[in-house]
Amino acid sequence: MSPLEAVAVLLAGVAAGTINAVVGSGTLITFPTLLALGVPPLTANVSNSLGLVPGSVAGAVGYRRELAGQRTRMRRLLLVSAPAGALGALLLLVLPAGAFEAVVPFLIALGIVLVIVQPRLSAWVAARERARGRDGGDGAWWLPFAAFASGVYGGYFGAAQGVILMAVLGIGISDALQRLNALKNVLVAVVNGIAGILFVVVAGLDLFGTQAEVDWLLVLLIGVGAVIGGFLGAAVGRRLPPLLLRATIVVVGTAALVVLLT
Repeated sequence: MSPLEAVAVLLAGVAAGTINAVVGSGTLITFPTLLALGVPPLTANVSNSLGLVPGSVAGAVGYRRELAGQRTRMRRLLLVSAPAGALGALLLLVLPAGAFEAVVPFLIALGIVLVIVQPRLSAWVAARERARGRDGGDGAWWLPFAAFASGVYGGYFGAAQGVILMAVLGIGISDALQRLNALKNVLVAVVNGIAGILFVVVAGLDLFGTQAEVDWLLVLLIGVGAVIGGFLGAAVGRRLPPLLLRATIVVVGTAALVVLLT
């Protein structure tokens, strides 16, 4: 890898970390960058997933004030998100490369629509929870199932995972959007971390007959850039008004959809 290519990967990591902290979809910057440099798709996906983990952690740390009082709901969702990330990673390793290509754009489009209509849907869900004698603080009954599905998707590929997860959290939990964004950063960090650990184990033991390899130089470059971007994104994102944050999610999600369809 030339010095210029290394700088390109580092800058892609910064951009991805920034976008992931605010919205999600940073994979759509780093992954195509690696492919353009000639990195094999599976190696690019595995190395990218590992490299973005520190950035997700940095974003979560940057949003730590918004995490106050969310310990119970965070634990509840982590219990389903962690195994979901592992399952998604396994599916990536054992299924044909194009297995999810048809459904990914649909999931992103659905996430965008849900973010747009989220205020009315979340109000309706909150009313239903109150009618059942619950305050909705820990989320609707179906939220763990939706978080599990989002985690599987994140472990498999993760493009616009944040968009989908923000839609799910916004509808299922009655709380401020910035606090839900902080929770999203934690869940994404865990999903990517679990998937990354599994990738390393599979590559090291040469399991499932895959060609999975980890390029540790790429992981380092993306990781350093993603940490910088994660703190930068948290500093910017936590200052955005709710309406502007929602608009940002929709714009980034739409851009992700266009990239995947072209």
